[in-house]
Amino acid sequence: MAQDTAGYLSPFSTRYASKEMQYLFSAQNKFSLWRKLWIILAESEQALGLPISDEQIAEMRSHIDDIDFDKAAEYEKKLRHDVMAHIHAWGEQCPAARPIIHLGATSCYVGDNADVLILRDGLKLIRARLLQVIRALSDFAEERADQPCLAFTHFQSAQPTTVGKRATLWLNDLTLDLEEIDFCLSTLKPLGCKGTTGTQASFLELFQGDFEKVKALDRLISEKMGFDGAVPVSGQTYSRKTDSRILGALSQIGQSAHKFANDIRLLAHKKEIEEPFEKNQIGSSAMAYKRNPMRSERMTALSRFLIANAQNGAMTAAEQWFERTLDDSANRRLSLAEGFLCCDAILSLYLNIASGLVVYDKVIDKHLREELPFMATENILMDAVARGGDRQELHEHIRLHSMAAANAVKMEGKACDLLSRIAADPAFQADEAALEAALRPENYVGCAALQTRAYLDAVIRPLLAQNPDTGVQAQEINV
Repeated sequence: MAQDTAGYLSPFSTRYASKEMQYLFSAQNKFSLWRKLWIILAESEQALGLPISDEQIAEMRSHIDDIDFDKAAEYEKKLRHDVMAHIHAWGEQCPAARPIIHLGATSCYVGDNADVLILRDGLKLIRARLLQVIRALSDFAEERADQPCLAFTHFQSAQPTTVGKRATLWLNDLTLDLEEIDFCLSTLKPLGCKGTTGTQASFLELFQGDFEKVKALDRLISEKMGFDGAVPVSGQTYSRKTDSRILGALSQIGQSAHKFANDIRLLAHKKEIEEPFEKNQIGSSAMAYKRNPMRSERMTALSRFLIANAQNGAMTAAEQWFERTLDDSANRRLSLAEGFLCCDAILSLYLNIASGLVVYDKVIDKHLREELPFMATENILMDAVARGGDRQELHEHIRLHSMAAANAVKMEGKACDLLSRIAADPAFQADEAALEAALRPENYVGCAALQTRAYLDAVIRPLLAQNPDTGVQAQEINV
């Protein structure tokens, strides 16, 4: 079907987010959930003795997904109320059940409870995508655990590490994000049936003052939704701090993804590691030779949106007045849906990159060896002291030689000749060939390889064993 080119279309729908996540926030899913929740309400009220017939419930069940959106739109234009519009539209399809649809409830019964169901499904999909990325990065870390590379602090050359150890830093961020998602899932609760100000007054009236039945109704509804209970207290809505907590967890994923994508962009500049680049992909319309890191750049762009979006949840939670105000509604329609769609898109990009990282071994080795003489000076110093030298005097010699060698590299474009300078200095009693032979990169990575394998064994493998592949499809990257 051709796209509507005369109206705005969200890039999340046309370019970025998966069909699975788009469906969760679709009108079809939302309003089908409303109908399911009205059925749950009727079933629970019937079970507790209210005069609702099996025929009425069966009629409702026969019209869950066949929603007449045009009819609902007509009613909403007339009534200026989306919940009442859908009640009337469904009532036309279910004339026998019409008198008992929404019995005792307020709009937030369907609105908030449906949102919780969508949020739960969205968190589960995000969780599955997180695990896919963790699995891909763990494979990469294992494969590259022993490969020495130049490490950076302040993006300046520092002591060596290994490519695999660097990948564990990305991995560890994602495991922290998974903990946040799991916390959100474990603490998520539906609104239940609380009434217009959270007092359940309408349900107390329906059950003729029987508070035990009111409590039982809240419990039954929650159990039918797949929860062990509803929120203990509320106004008309569940606390918007729930939304803030969830958007905060998604923001955490954005922070991790942004850091990873920036690292890949910097490594691409160094020509050490690049994201996948397709055979016919064009890097620049003008510069045909370019391989721009467009996936990583898109990740950072979307991650900034996701990080900033968390403020919507925080401000909305802070702005709620007493038992209910409606200034949350329009914001939540945007911030919740687009937060999940954005996070879904980011993780799809993350998986695509992590599964196809291109490593240039010789460039990595070249860059490390260019800097290794400077990093080896501490060992050279210790060896010279062991041969009877004065530590302080030797330190000054190395400082001067290092500055002179660095100056030759920076000012004259020459290769690093630090080892030659040290070998020529009688204070060190050293042979240049022996110094060169000692410059084995693996001798300078410390515990990096051991740490990598220990981390994979202690943290990642048990995590993946407890969470087998869910079968969620990897998202094709568009454009």
